[in-house]
Amino acid sequence: MFVVIFKATVAQLDSNYFETAQLMRQKAFSQYGCLKFESFQENDQEVALSYWPDLASIHAWQQDPEHLMAQNTGRERWYTNYSVEVCEILRQYAGTSTQK
Repeated sequence: MFVVIFKATVAQLDSNYFETAQLMRQKAFSQYGCLKFESFQENDQEVALSYWPDLASIHAWQQDPEHLMAQNTGRERWYTNYSVEVCEILRQYAGTSTQK
């Protein structure tokens, strides 16, 4: 499994951003095999994590025409800067707290 880590400094998020983000998430899940998506924002920093079964799925998603348009809008309006990291998950585990 792979994770794509998107980090950005937010310039301004408008209603179009939220609509576009929702549509892109739905498309990533339904057409490109995205397994899970999480995003977090604090002050002007945003981090989004998307999980994928393989690199081919990530590459196909990266080349989607609507996704390319959304990326371009992000560079022009929504973010002052961004970075993307693609990482392979070699180990994964979870636990629960024993405290009550």
